[in-house]
Amino acid sequence: MVSVKSNLHIVRASALYDLIVTASFMTPWTASLVFNGFAALSGALALDRPAPTLDGSGMLFANLLGSVVVVWSLWRLMNPSRSVGFYDALARVLFAIWQLFAVAHGASFLILGFTFFEAVFAIAQTLPLTAPRESETNAGRKSSGLGTL
Repeated sequence: MVSVKSNLHIVRASALYDLIVTASFMTPWTASLVFNGFAALSGALALDRPAPTLDGSGMLFANLLGSVVVVWSLWRLMNPSRSVGFYDALARVLFAIWQLFAVAHGASFLILGFTFFEAVFAIAQTLPLTAPRESETNAGRKSSGLGTL
């Protein structure tokens, strides 16, 4: 169980993570650098499944995904809420499912690093909230003019 304040921190942290990780996918130039980095890492780790090289259509989808996730990240940073966290958790579950599907069908094992964070943030954003303490509830009533007479 987490407090409402902690939940909002988790929503913001997940947004910041997404912003950092996906901003480089927004343009063909930066996405190319990322995929070249993945290829180098895959080679250095001697993975059986190399990182993909993207043709024009694949690059388009990488850029579209990067753009949408960056905008969604900015929204969550500026307007965090419990409901936004739930929607983000749903998106993360879907991302994780398709990442696992891709790995099961031959995609690079490097994807599983992203899948780990998808799962962690999906779980963290859906943790139950603790009930507000009595002192917090009374403080809320007094500040709103609903205190006891």
